[in-house]
Amino acid sequence: MLDIIAALAIGLLLLCILAKILALPFRLLKKFIVNSVVGAVLLAIVKFLGFKVTINILTALLAGIFGIPGVLLVLAWSYL
Repeated sequence: MLDIIAALAIGLLLLCILAKILALPFRLLKKFIVNSVVGAVLLAIVKFLGFKVTINILTALLAGIFGIPGVLLVLAWSYL
């Protein structure tokens, strides 16, 4: 009986470790998507303020990945 309980505990521990390992990429993907949406919103605000910025998937990803420096990079790129 004790060996069954020990095997069950080890199995649950391994299942928890596996769940942690698999959850990491989903967390990173969620963070990447949220940052991209925030970047697109920042670009829309910049465009609303009168700057000539094209908003597409590339500029939204740049602004999402790099944040405010990404928005400044897109602004600099649009004026070249």
